[in-house]
Amino acid sequence: MLLPLKDENPTSSFPLVTIGLILTNGFIFFHQITLDFAQSQHFIFQWGAIPYQITHGVVLHVAPLIPLPLTLFSSMFLHGGFLHILGNMLYLWIFGNNIEDTLGHFRFFLFYLVGGLFAGLAQIFSDPNSTLPMIGASGAIAGILGGYLLLFPGARVLTLVFIFIFIRIIRLPAVIILGLWFFVQLLGVGGAREGGVAWFAHIGGFVAGLILVKVFQLRISTRRKRWA
Repeated sequence: MLLPLKDENPTSSFPLVTIGLILTNGFIFFHQITLDFAQSQHFIFQWGAIPYQITHGVVLHVAPLIPLPLTLFSSMFLHGGFLHILGNMLYLWIFGNNIEDTLGHFRFFLFYLVGGLFAGLAQIFSDPNSTLPMIGASGAIAGILGGYLLLFPGARVLTLVFIFIFIRIIRLPAVIILGLWFFVQLLGVGGAREGGVAWFAHIGGFVAGLILVKVFQLRISTRRKRWA
């Protein structure tokens, strides 16, 4: 198993949006854990994205306070447990700051949301009649991973490697870390779809990130040429 700890890829700007997203996710998760079980379930069903509700336009459980399609965005800020949010925020912190540095704060925020949107749509397409809420920032972060792979494949990532009793910290290129991550998602789709993991959201977000990061970069280049 590989666990990235830190990348050796310096930035030239303060990762304002990356830190803001981490703090926002943390604040909402803190609110979740202050609720009792019934309240927590109500909160998740109210703000999570439920494929059946979105594809059929009907409310099955709890009526959200926003239009049903917008739950695709609100669901990105909910998490199912400590490991869920810690894993997502670790990847966001390691890889998000370089994408933000490349795209700029506002475009990075849009990139994050649009990547998460495509991730959610991919999961809905795979199971449009699911009545379970989709929650988590994994799809949006998968978009960041896709963008990072395209822009910085050779960046070195300090990685914790542990295989049975073998534990070691080594430096690996991002293409290996992220390539293996994507391969695991493909295995998840090809194997049993149990355990509540939105494999298609991860894949959809990753592919969207690969494509969108160049689109957003192109917009920056076009604007700079226009003002030159």
